[in-house]
Amino acid sequence: MLRLADLELFVRSSVLGSFTAAALEAGLLPGQVAAAIKRLERDLDVRLFARTTRSLRLTAEGERYLPTAVTALETLRQGHEDLHGNPGTLRGTLQVSAPSDLGRNMLLPWLSAFRRAHPALHLRFLLSDQIADLNRDPVDVAIRYGRNQDANYIALPLADWNRRVLVASPAYLNRHGRPQTPDALQQHACLLYMQYGRVYDKWQLGNRTVQVRGPLVSDDADVIRRLAILGEGIVYKSWLDVSNDLASGELEIVLPDLAGEPTPVTLVCPHRKQLTPAVGQLHLWLRERFEALRRSCTNLPD
Repeated sequence: MLRLADLELFVRSSVLGSFTAAALEAGLLPGQVAAAIKRLERDLDVRLFARTTRSLRLTAEGERYLPTAVTALETLRQGHEDLHGNPGTLRGTLQVSAPSDLGRNMLLPWLSAFRRAHPALHLRFLLSDQIADLNRDPVDVAIRYGRNQDANYIALPLADWNRRVLVASPAYLNRHGRPQTPDALQQHACLLYMQYGRVYDKWQLGNRTVQVRGPLVSDDADVIRRLAILGEGIVYKSWLDVSNDLASGELEIVLPDLAGEPTPVTLVCPHRKQLTPAVGQLHLWLRERFEALRRSCTNLPD
């Protein structure tokens, strides 16, 4: 018979990559966590982890079993919540991952208001420009740019009208002039950031894709936006990331007649079984606010 505590320690060990870290989190000794994993492996008749003195990683069998374990724990948690308290009250913890710039400057106040509307719900908000692995990272849902490429995930639309735009500060354009063609970007300081583990330096404008270069690169897209405001160069960003800066006049659109790359925003979760009431209500909450923003703005990209 599988023990619920053993299943929980398996999931946390896989996320944290360490029996010691999982033990510290649970208030146990590392040997107790190792014993729990051994019991689970014996019950399942498979080896879940490959262990060395320096590393801990899931075996192929462990990788296959992890989504099942996560789903089982979530189902039990949801069942407990349904038995206790008002069924319409959102409870428990919802872990949300989002890109750095969008998360800090747009989603943060919206999620704060969502939590206030549901005081029994706890939110964990994780910001990173790296794509969260929904099967391994401590994340329930991810808010992402771009179209969902993984058929195993469920993607719910939030802002399918969003595009990238080319922007720079008035100070930069006054000093260096305004490029008139995509090729002219090669004579300008282009501000670059990391996307999917590589420098995002191929910018799509109209039917052209131009490879650019520049003196400043960061793994945080919010840093690059701030550098553009300071007049350090031209940046190619999601309209949502720079909409407030365009409205304030701190940034201006460059080459406005050339449409940027479509960059829809979606809310992604591993599968339909994890479309909990909290996830469903968060999706509706955010979609309403993205739609209100679209209706209220006059500088939307074509």
